[in-house]
Amino acid sequence: MTRYSCSVLREAIHRGYSALFVPAAVLSAHLVQAYRQGRFEEKLSQCAKPKLLIQLVARRYERGSIRAVGEWGAVFGDSVVATAILDRLLHHRHMMTIRGESYRLKDKRRSGLLKHQTLEAGT
Repeated sequence: MTRYSCSVLREAIHRGYSALFVPAAVLSAHLVQAYRQGRFEEKLSQCAKPKLLIQLVARRYERGSIRAVGEWGAVFGDSVVATAILDRLLHHRHMMTIRGESYRLKDKRRSGLLKHQTLEAGT
């Protein structure tokens, strides 16, 4: 769990909110399995109970970029299932996108392990 997600989770619990932390891969697998067993809505209801749901995409995060939401059909192996899952999970939800360079990359640049990159305007 990232420091940021851990902080958000702890603060939510401290303020009395119910919260669920689950790796995205685990949640996805459970939802796909429930869909195939005809228990999709039941499983989604369980996931929707907590006021805060934090998904972690840790394995992919450690190895490279995470696919755009539009490409998740390939991730799930079924675009209909992916669309249904994402539609229900993201409806009336607040998503946070953290932009900018990670602390890990900044530390590597400071230590000289990576060279500074400059981006040209418009690219």
